[in-house]
Amino acid sequence: MLARINRVRTASDFTHTVRSGSRSGRRNLVLYAVTTSADQPSRFGFIVSKGVGNAVTRNLVKRRLRQMAASALSRQSTGLAVVVRALPPAAGATWSQLASDFDRALDSASSRKRGST
Repeated sequence: MLARINRVRTASDFTHTVRSGSRSGRRNLVLYAVTTSADQPSRFGFIVSKGVGNAVTRNLVKRRLRQMAASALSRQSTGLAVVVRALPPAAGATWSQLASDFDRALDSASSRKRGST
C-alpha cells in the first residue's frame, strides 16, 4: 500500500496530471507523468474502469499497479506526479507483462517530461 503522501487523491490533481502530463501508452496501460517541485514526494494515482473487468479483476489490477508504484518510489522518490490508466488487456496480463509495461512507460514519460522542463 502506498502512503497517503504518495497518492494522487483529488479529482483536480488527476485532471491536471492527465491533461498536462507526458503520455506514454503501452498494451496494458497508459501512464501520464508531470513534474512537480523537487522537494515534493512522488505521487501515484490509478484509474481502473469497469471496462477492465468485474470488481475482483479491477481490484487485482489495482493491487498489482500499487505494488509496482511502491517499488518505483525507490527510483523516483521526489518530483513526479503519475496517473496510471489500466486498459482492458491488463485484466489478462501476467505480473511480468504488467510490470514491464509499467516500468517502460514510467521511464519514457518521466524522461520525456524532465527533458521538456
